[in-house]
Amino acid sequence: MSFSPLHLPAGRPAIFVAEGDARRLSFLLDGGREGAHDLAHLRELRAELERAIIVSPDDIPPGVITMYSVATVVDVTAGDRREITLVYPHETQPAEGRISVLAPLGTALLGYREGDEVEWLMPGGIRRLRIEKVRSSHETAVRH
Repeated sequence: MSFSPLHLPAGRPAIFVAEGDARRLSFLLDGGREGAHDLAHLRELRAELERAIIVSPDDIPPGVITMYSVATVVDVTAGDRREITLVYPHETQPAEGRISVLAPLGTALLGYREGDEVEWLMPGGIRRLRIEKVRSSHETAVRH
C-alpha cells in the first residue's frame, strides 16, 4: 500500500490507532498548536485519524506503527536503512531517530505496518519508505 499525504487515493484501507494515542493526537490538533505547524499537513493528520480504526492498545495488530513504536525503514530509492521512533512533538530528537507524529514523515508512518510502503512529500520531492520491522511501544518499554 502506498500513498502521498497530499493526494490520497480513494479506497485506501484504514489504519489502526490506539485509543489513548487517538485522544492525545486529537487534543494536539484541537489545542491551538496548529499555528505552529503547516496547516495543510495538520489537515492530513486529522484525515488520517478520521479514517483510523481506533482500538484498545491490546487489540493493535502485530507490526503496526503506534506512538513510541520503533520502525526499521528503508528508503526505496536510496537504499538507506534507519530506525525511527514515533514520538510526540516535545520529544522530537531527529539525530536520534525520534520523529514527531506532527512531522510529515511521522504522520505518514502512523498506523501503517510491516511490509507497507509509505510516500510523503519533502522539499526535494516525493520520498518512499518501506517498513521492514516494527517493535511495538509495549516491546520498546519492556526493553528499556
